[in-house]
Amino acid sequence: MTDLSALQQQLAGPDLAPVESWNPPFCGDIPLHIDAQGQWFYQHSLIQRPALVKLFASVLIYQHGEHFLQTPVEKVRITVADAPLLITDWQWTDTATGPALLLSTNLQHQLLLSAQYPMIVRQDPQQQLLPYIQLWHGLQAKLSRNVYYQLSGQARPVYCNGKQHFQLKSAGYPYTFAIV
Repeated sequence: MTDLSALQQQLAGPDLAPVESWNPPFCGDIPLHIDAQGQWFYQHSLIQRPALVKLFASVLIYQHGEHFLQTPVEKVRITVADAPLLITDWQWTDTATGPALLLSTNLQHQLLLSAQYPMIVRQDPQQQLLPYIQLWHGLQAKLSRNVYYQLSGQARPVYCNGKQHFQLKSAGYPYTFAIV
């Protein structure tokens, strides 16, 4: 069994900048857009260099309902169609607090579904209730379609306030996956 806190420390994004400690001036909007599939575009052209996308993502922050790229010297607003990251893969791993879901994003970040990175259910832009993972810097990741369907088979029904919830248990915590 792996110690949960040690594993989370190991998985914590060492490539993430300390954006919360910076207070740069707002410099306006730039034509950078992240679509609903987690693809990054600059002036409607797909950014095809993964290293550049990872660099931008390392300074991405969500504040007051908007997404920004924030460096020590400037802060610029970008647009995001839904969640800026996608969960593209998963596997179970053993921890000291029980089995935990180890999730991977489209930018190769790994995280444990746990109190530090919980699952929440919220409406997507099409008003569907879907599971998202709460991440660092106020960001969220949406489950890719494949991961959503794979994990739906792992969820167990629970009744709460007259509604059927489907839950996943990870690292000792139950998370609502869907509400019927």
